[in-house]
Amino acid sequence: MRSGPELRELSAEQFIAELDALARIYALAMHAPAAELPGRVAIMERHATYPAFSAVAAVLPRGWDQGQDDGQALIGFAYGFHGSAGQWWHDVVAGSLAARSGGEAAGHWFGDSFEFAEVHVRPDHQARGTGRQMMHTLAAGRPERTAVLSTPDGHTRARRLYRSLGFVDLLPAFSFPGAGPPYTIMGAVLPLRDEPPLARCASPSR
Repeated sequence: MRSGPELRELSAEQFIAELDALARIYALAMHAPAAELPGRVAIMERHATYPAFSAVAAVLPRGWDQGQDDGQALIGFAYGFHGSAGQWWHDVVAGSLAARSGGEAAGHWFGDSFEFAEVHVRPDHQARGTGRQMMHTLAAGRPERTAVLSTPDGHTRARRLYRSLGFVDLLPAFSFPGAGPPYTIMGAVLPLRDEPPLARCASPSR
C-alpha cells in the first residue's frame, strides 16, 4: 500500500531554490500557459521576502529524499505571509472592501491577516485532502487574527474547501485592476475550522 504525501516546511531560501518545480505545479493546477510562468515566478520570488513568510510542499517520499526529484515527486505546495500595507494584493482588496463595506470591516479582515497567496495540488492528486493538510499546517499557531485569500469565482472544488475551513465571501465576483477573470476574496477567523487529516511534516532541512 502506498503511503500518502509528506508535508515539508520550506524556508524562504528553499522555496526560491524550488521555484521552477513549484511553477510547474502552478501551471498544471491553474492550466496556465507557459508564457505566464516567468512572471509568476518573479511574483513568487518577491513574496518570499515578505514578513513572516511560510511555505510547505507536499512530496511523495521516494525521489525527494534521494535527491532525484524530476518534477514528479512534488505534488503540491502552498505558502503565505503576513499581509501589510504596501503589498499590491493587500492594498487592492483592503481598499475595495473599505469602499464597499466600510473601514471597520476592512480593518477587521485585513488589519492583522495571514494571506494565503497560493495553494496548489497536481490535478492527478487532488481531492485527497492534501490542500486541506497544507492549509492547516501553514495556519497552525499563526498569531494573526484572520486569514484571507482570493480564488476564481464560481462553484469550484477549491471554494468548497475554503468554506469547509471557515472562509466566507468578502468580495464576490471581484475584478482586479487590468480586468481578467473574476475572483472571490474570502476571509476566515483563525484558527481554521476543522482538524486536518493525519500527515507527517518535517522542518526545513538541507
